[in-house]
Amino acid sequence: MNEDVRLTAWVRGRVQGVGFRWFTRANALRIGRLVGFAINREDGRVQVVAEGPRERCEELLEWLRTGDTPGRVDGVSEIWDTPRGGYDGFAIR
Repeated sequence: MNEDVRLTAWVRGRVQGVGFRWFTRANALRIGRLVGFAINREDGRVQVVAEGPRERCEELLEWLRTGDTPGRVDGVSEIWDTPRGGYDGFAIR
């Protein structure tokens, strides 16, 4: 069963000022059926919230960890939850 989930991931490294949020949005759209956002945090991390089918959220998380991302990813931590809804597409904030 591929239920809808909510993935919240915090990406550490050199991920601000390098187009990371834009590439994250592009990959979420490429994967398809994902909604949510990517936002810079004051501590230098990028927070990514994605809702959609679990396998698609897992694909986005795998890309965040090992994909050809801009900048440099030193680590990703994540939590899984039930979707909250209310998103219209995948945004850069």
